[in-house]
Amino acid sequence: MTEMSESPLKQSLTTLKGVGEKMVEKLNKLGLFNVQDLLFHLPRNYQDKTVLTNISQLYPGTEALIEGEILSQHMTQSRNSSLLVKVIDGSGQTLTCRFFHFHFRQAQQFKRGSRLRAYGEINGGPTGLEMVHPTYQLFSEDNIPPLETTLTPSYPLTDGIGQTTLLKLIKQAISLLKHYPLPEAISEDILIPLNLPGINQALLTLHEPQASDGLASIKSFRHPAQQRLIFEELLTSQLSLQLMREKQRQFSAPIFPASPQAEQLIQQLPFSLTQAQQRVMAEIRQDISQPCPMQRLVQGDVGSGKTIIAALAAVQAAEAGFQVAIMAPTEILSEQHFIQFSEWLQPLNLNVAWLNGRMKVAEKRQALEGMVSGEAQIIIGTHALFQDSVQFQNLGLVVIDEQHRFGVHQRLALHSKGKVESESALEQHPHQLIMTATPIPRTLAMTAYGDLDLSIIDELPPGRQPIQTAVLSNEKRFDVMENLVKQCEQGVQAYWVCPLIEASDLLIAQAAEVTAQQFTEQWPNLRIGLIHGRLKGAEKGQIMKAFKAHELDLLVATTVIEVGVNVPNASLMIIENAERLGLAQLHQLRGRVGRGSKQSHCVLLYQSPMSETSKKRLSIMRASTDGFKIAEEDLKIRGPGEILGTRQTGGMLFRIADLQRDAEWIPKVKQVAEALAQSDDDVIEALQDRWIGDKRDYQQA
Repeated sequence: MTEMSESPLKQSLTTLKGVGEKMVEKLNKLGLFNVQDLLFHLPRNYQDKTVLTNISQLYPGTEALIEGEILSQHMTQSRNSSLLVKVIDGSGQTLTCRFFHFHFRQAQQFKRGSRLRAYGEINGGPTGLEMVHPTYQLFSEDNIPPLETTLTPSYPLTDGIGQTTLLKLIKQAISLLKHYPLPEAISEDILIPLNLPGINQALLTLHEPQASDGLASIKSFRHPAQQRLIFEELLTSQLSLQLMREKQRQFSAPIFPASPQAEQLIQQLPFSLTQAQQRVMAEIRQDISQPCPMQRLVQGDVGSGKTIIAALAAVQAAEAGFQVAIMAPTEILSEQHFIQFSEWLQPLNLNVAWLNGRMKVAEKRQALEGMVSGEAQIIIGTHALFQDSVQFQNLGLVVIDEQHRFGVHQRLALHSKGKVESESALEQHPHQLIMTATPIPRTLAMTAYGDLDLSIIDELPPGRQPIQTAVLSNEKRFDVMENLVKQCEQGVQAYWVCPLIEASDLLIAQAAEVTAQQFTEQWPNLRIGLIHGRLKGAEKGQIMKAFKAHELDLLVATTVIEVGVNVPNASLMIIENAERLGLAQLHQLRGRVGRGSKQSHCVLLYQSPMSETSKKRLSIMRASTDGFKIAEEDLKIRGPGEILGTRQTGGMLFRIADLQRDAEWIPKVKQVAEALAQSDDDVIEALQDRWIGDKRDYQQA
């Protein structure tokens, strides 16, 4: 790797002309730290200024370069004044260039009879075809500038750095690349059958594409140069994940033998495990009986029974003499877990502790002491678990519920509390079980979680009926309220979910407080509970306990009940302003019902007018209760970044690859990554250096 560190491409940005310390700070904000980073800072768009188009051939929605003679210029006198410059070309047709932001001297430049060359998007305007704020050149007949010979790239920017400045720096980097080409990390044996160019040619093409390269293929990311970089970036990601797996296998982990207490718990359950649960449990038991750390992601739709899987793994760890940390994203869910785990595990004489934000100082001190001494065997909590003050005696298993709610740093912090370093033995790490009720499409799971073994609970407990979903306009709101009251009078329990806590003039959304008050005034005999994020933990706990005991008929809530709330008798869910929520959130909320043997119903109330995206979401919710199918549709609508949640902050943000658009590459990329993982370390280092750089630390999560 010595040659690589000496390359001018690896030198500081200050070696380039025009770059001082202040400029470096701005470039750092774009993720640019050396000359090579500039080469991998790829254009987000291109302009084709290599050819002139007659105005007669233009149509709205396209971009073009036109040239003509200025017929007139004048300023409109409306509230938002604009400068209008009318141009005529050789085809005899006219076009207007419209400028909203201009100064008087600029307006004086547009003299009648002067030649104007302008590039921009064509729009239909009140006086015919228009370009709004085009880039332009003014010149005379005897001084016509030449046309560009390459497509003009447009780069992502940050405050204080314009296109012109960045383009000058990238041109310097390109000049260096031509003299000091990058080493080729992927062999011709792989590239040629895939019709992919070499890395240096690909970079030169994308920074200086010829007109013959075809703007359409570049804009659709189908150009071979783009495909090469997409392939290499996905390959680097896969290699990094595989290296993480290999690194984990080099650590030791505690061995948890077969557990009689876990079998005892299974016998005492009031239900039988589904075949899917039994299969997943067998996979986990196989993992935790090995001396290397388990890294397993369990996906299961809402209500599929992930909690008992975590409890059985926890029992096995505790019986082997190790502590278990279970981290949940909300206090409500952590309390639900504490109640449920206590019910299951206390008869087995296992000590279940709960660390929460509303503990008094003395209570918290006692809980922390119990964790350090080892008296507390299974410890449940929220992000409070990874605070510096929290120490374990011998943490052997970490369970992270609803993993996408946690950032990479949080997972690292909790995982590191189980590390045991020894001079004579391998560093010991705890086993890690990650659970999600938000199914991740297979394409994403293969790429974003390639370092984890994947288990899927693809079966709901017997007797569960699919939830029937209706989509209704907010105009039917009172009718829905009346029907809900009738249902509650017959013994049904219901949820009414509002997106806001209190009324807002800015948003057309009914608040939870207002809704609860409306029910109380209209139907005074209805037993109503109100729960939202601003209540203290103890108040939330009391209300949830009362609802679970059927001391309340209706729970009016915000989306704070999205995960973990389990009341089998509740069979009616109303979600107000459903058009404001995403598919994953709607599916999670709907999953609070349908947990008993009763037929459950969900009503999605929407406020008109709705966007096309909102219409699609609600249509999908009405058509399906399958979380995996909903996740696939969610991927099409939102794209991968949002679905993966905070995991993405761990260096999985791609520069050119798109997990949805480029899904066809993933199987081939995995195949090549497996072969390359055994090859020269320098090749892998070079790839990671190009695409990941200083984000490598996050990949330990």
